Amino acid sequence: MSEFEAEVRKAEKELEQGLMTINDPVSDDGAGKDEFLGDIKMQAQEYGQKLQDAAGKARDFANEKFTQAGDKFKELSAKDPKELVEDAKEFARQKPGQTILISAAVGLVLGLIIRGGRK
Repeated sequence: MSEFEAEVRKAEKELEQGLMTINDPVSDDGAGKDEFLGDIKMQAQEYGQKLQDAAGKARDFANEKFTQAGDKFKELSAKDPKELVEDAKEFARQKPGQTILISAAVGLVLGLIIRGGRK
């Protein structure tokens, strides 16, 4: 189980503990229930379900991206460094505009990191 999955399960448990049933102390047959309180309870349950659905989708998305990143890392680690350099050169020949933009972005980020370390 990944750290992300553990955090999602922890959040789900906390959500379940936070949701408590609301009972009318006057009667249990529903005759004395406040309509407003019932609406709030229903909305809370709906939001709880939406939150659980969103957490499930986020977990699935993160697992999918993590798997893709792992596959890409395995693919790159299997290649020879010379082969990687040749692939980069070929990409630069095919898409010079993107190569310049990527280089500029990397240079900007590195400049900010280096400059931030001097302050």
